[in-house]
Amino acid sequence: MADRADVLIVGGGMVGAACAAALAAEGVAVAVLEADTVGSGATAAGMGHIVVMDDSSAQLVLTRYSQRLWDAFAETVPARVEYRRCGTLWVAADGEELQAARDKQAFYAAHDVPSDVLDAPALYECEPALRAGLAGGLLVPGDSVVYPPAAAEALLARAAQQGARVIAGTAVRLVPGGVQLADGRTLHNDAIVIANGARAVELAPELPISPKKGHLAITDRYPGFVRHQLVELGYVKSAHATHGDSVAFNVQPRATGQLLIGSSRQPDVATREVDYAMLARMLARAVAYLPGLARLSCIRVWTGLRAATPDGLPLIGPHPARSGVWVAGGHEGLGITTSLATGQLLAAQMLGHTPQIPVEPYLPARVLQEAAHA
Repeated sequence: MADRADVLIVGGGMVGAACAAALAAEGVAVAVLEADTVGSGATAAGMGHIVVMDDSSAQLVLTRYSQRLWDAFAETVPARVEYRRCGTLWVAADGEELQAARDKQAFYAAHDVPSDVLDAPALYECEPALRAGLAGGLLVPGDSVVYPPAAAEALLARAAQQGARVIAGTAVRLVPGGVQLADGRTLHNDAIVIANGARAVELAPELPISPKKGHLAITDRYPGFVRHQLVELGYVKSAHATHGDSVAFNVQPRATGQLLIGSSRQPDVATREVDYAMLARMLARAVAYLPGLARLSCIRVWTGLRAATPDGLPLIGPHPARSGVWVAGGHEGLGITTSLATGQLLAAQMLGHTPQIPVEPYLPARVLQEAAHA
């Protein structure tokens, strides 16, 4: 059959593209099933922040591993990917948050992640547009940003050089040995990788993945207004709250001179319409840290759905109760950061290779034990 491949990856976003590139590089015949255009889902609603995060040791190990893969990948990507190592500046509003910055630095240092605690004068030397009265911050110079849709396209182009192909279609159900599409076709494959973000539950309802709606806004071009990815130190608590809507200060300088503004979280909200009350809260939070934003022109606002898991870690590996089905999902707000590591970890497991980092914290079986014993 013309549509047959060894591995069918459902989802042509950043994670699916990374899985395709990793498998194709090992000589696996790969097809990617995409319902829309490449990188049009959660990928297009991601900030493209390549960041080492430290909610847990498992998260830090995964993000650090993936960051190193991004640094290597960036040496070969086209200019349209807009890779820039601008660094992350975690902003401390008061003395308590500045102590949190010191604690964060110690945790990073234990994992060989360079960072520097800044006092208030050093903070304003880095970012003079920040509001007065802030206590300092933590600068992580190795973090970077990319333009996610272009990065996904670049990964799929690399996979295509190794024989991978993209199939247009919408998966509606898993069937023995394949996937049935909305148009009536059935694609038969040795293995299926579910990598379609929050829609993964449409194929495997037992997956503990839920949507978190987020808003983004982008300004006109204001080169030099900010120099680093700016994030408040309260972001982690806000971003990973499981109940209630939340916002946090998160502003990124784009290579175009524009400013990308986040961040909002609405757990279990799957609508894509702009929530103007939530948008107003998000922008007000940004202006509270960068008062000059209020004078700038916003040219576009959009939303996306992040795929979240109960423990905040992605699902990477075999489905314990569905033979031939693999999962690469549940990355929430770190799908861009962890995509390359996800591809490598998935490929290693599928091919029987030794992964570069332990995979146990990310295996779907950790949250699907009941399904495994059903």
